[in-house]
Amino acid sequence: MPLSEHEQKLLEQLEKQLHEDDPKFANSMGSDPGRSWSTRHVVIGVLCALAGVFLLLVGVTLQNIFVGVLGFIVMGGGVYFATMRSSAAAKPGSKTGSRKPGKQKNSFMSSLEERWDERRRGEP
Repeated sequence: MPLSEHEQKLLEQLEKQLHEDDPKFANSMGSDPGRSWSTRHVVIGVLCALAGVFLLLVGVTLQNIFVGVLGFIVMGGGVYFATMRSSAAAKPGSKTGSRKPGKQKNSFMSSLEERWDERRRGEP
């Protein structure tokens, strides 16, 4: 069952608050909206991985250890590059340094509590 528009907004607010309160934990969970998959990284990474597999097979065929190891390194680098996430540039108008997290946290939590109480009472 898909989330309603109101629930999606609440979820986005919760994610934003999590990123402000504990960015290290939020980044470890992989839900950072500032980081995304790059199609260019995936394509280049896959091509490098395929080139690495080719070099590895050529090295095995020619019985040349150097070419085989080089192919393995290129293949590993391609896979790493393909799975890398690109981070968006920091927004110049960001006000994260001027915010007071304690005050916002309280107002955010109080607004959530008010919404929860309204739901419990059956009000929209």
